Amino acid sequence: MNDNAPPTSVGSGSTGRIHPGTSCAARVVRVVAAVLCALGLSAVAASPARADPTAGGDLQVAQTLGDRDLTFMLRRVTGLPGPLHVDVLTHRGTAAGTLRLGAVPTGVSADRAEGSSAGTTTSRASVRLGGTPGSYGAALDIDRAGPWELVVDDGSRTARIPFVVPGQATSPPELAVFGGFVTAGVLILVTLFVAVRVRRGAWVLLPAGGVVAALAVAVTAALLSASLPPPPQPGGQVDATNDNVTDPYAVVRPVTNDYSRPPVSLELGSYPAKAGERGTLRLSVTDGATGLPADDLVVHDGALMHLLVIGPTGELWHLHPIRTAPATYEVRLRLPAAGHYAVSAEFARLGGGVQQVRSATGLTVADGPEHNGPARGGSSRNGSARGGAPALPAELTPQGPGTRTIEGVPVRLSAPSPTAGEASTLTARIGDTPTLQPWLGMVGHMIVVGPLDKADATSPTRMGQAAQGAPVWAHAHSMGGDMSGHSAHDMRAAPAHDADAMGHGDAGGMEHGNADATDGNADAMEDGHETGKGDGHGAGTGSMSGLMPLNGDSPADETVAAYGPDASFVYTFSRPGYYRVWIQAERDSAVLTVPYLLRVSPAGGAR
Repeated sequence: MNDNAPPTSVGSGSTGRIHPGTSCAARVVRVVAAVLCALGLSAVAASPARADPTAGGDLQVAQTLGDRDLTFMLRRVTGLPGPLHVDVLTHRGTAAGTLRLGAVPTGVSADRAEGSSAGTTTSRASVRLGGTPGSYGAALDIDRAGPWELVVDDGSRTARIPFVVPGQATSPPELAVFGGFVTAGVLILVTLFVAVRVRRGAWVLLPAGGVVAALAVAVTAALLSASLPPPPQPGGQVDATNDNVTDPYAVVRPVTNDYSRPPVSLELGSYPAKAGERGTLRLSVTDGATGLPADDLVVHDGALMHLLVIGPTGELWHLHPIRTAPATYEVRLRLPAAGHYAVSAEFARLGGGVQQVRSATGLTVADGPEHNGPARGGSSRNGSARGGAPALPAELTPQGPGTRTIEGVPVRLSAPSPTAGEASTLTARIGDTPTLQPWLGMVGHMIVVGPLDKADATSPTRMGQAAQGAPVWAHAHSMGGDMSGHSAHDMRAAPAHDADAMGHGDAGGMEHGNADATDGNADAMEDGHETGKGDGHGAGTGSMSGLMPLNGDSPADETVAAYGPDASFVYTFSRPGYYRVWIQAERDSAVLTVPYLLRVSPAGGAR
């Protein structure tokens, strides 16, 4: 017998039994190995739970501030306290100047210190705008989570933009995962201690069982975290206060959007300015059921409010009034022609969905001094002569499908035979290169009003009055070839001040055909539809991809000029007749507005 043989060797006369301590140590090693494997698998399974469901991306808000059309980009706050980076994007023709910015905490809180500071400006900065279009930035200090207002002062008026800074709260599933792992780690140490100090192997099973139970809790919480609904989003699904932003999980009741919420009433203040004069239009929004001020508008499609104004000449203004006080908005206008202007506003209420509300009265502008300057907020120039019919430039004259030039940019529209009740694809090729910029988060916008009498649809003096009573107003979007669709909000006129009927149509990058060049006059449209002949290629599917955010990232803003040149829209015209259509897109930091006149055939192929 070898005297140097290890104790566990089996030789003649040995019993073949292993020392109990060695057996326990081996079992502990196996348990630790299993625990480490479980920890690795749990870490992989738990990775989706790290995402904070309350964390939003950058906030984009368009504002018509005086004579400037600006886009404010509020970059996400990644840590508290931390900076809020604000980028101001300007367009072609924006005047140079200085904007004074301020950050003001709002809302209520159970904490006395936080509640007492509400309404007080805590940080200030200035932004110097240059004469060339581009991005100009500043930074403000944010010291807490909760609802805030960005105050923008241009020296003559002040805009107040509400936004929410989400808190970095830990979700209950994450707490269960972390708690399970910590408990398992502690019990592993207990298991090792018991295995070494206690000679009876059965005692090791008690802390080892606790390790298994703790890991089971952690793994189950990690696996279920992806399927659990996120908490209500402060400012999006529940009213934002300092408390529920800091801990959104404090609101445990299920919250769903109430799309039956009553629409608001849009009231226009007096507008004493005459044709060709600058004036300020004030708007107030009140709850349609209670009559109380409705200060619960949220940013929708890059703005708090989208204001559409259609003048007697058929010119369209797509503006974004500034919020000057709760439920109070204003926008500065210079309306070039005397006559009636139809007014509509589109916005989204907290928990109430998107609403498009038409003013019951619109605006009537009196004749004024001769004016030949550029029309405020319009698509191009317009002029009116005192006591006579407005002189409508060729760029503002509606035409049918075909090729035309708007501000030096060739635009070609294809609209093959629109028929009432059938989905129609309209494709506008703007320029010849993929250099379109996302405006309000979209590649293109399409405004539809009708059906109209042919004489009204082509009149240079009655279009505003005709639009006031048109049965259908619609706002459709073209967002890119990688999108399955987007709603086109449709408002019908019953009654004029409510949005009782909201039609929907998908709008995305679709198959299209190029249009043959035609003169596009109304007579040709009356005799036969001007349609485009398809060339068989898609509407910029590749060039438009990537517009929408992925994995919580923010979408591309106006600094990216890489989309198009095609902008396609899918819309279903509900009734036959003549429709005025305006297509809008941004190119070279300027928003182009292209007016069209379309004739929609009755269903069944009747002429």
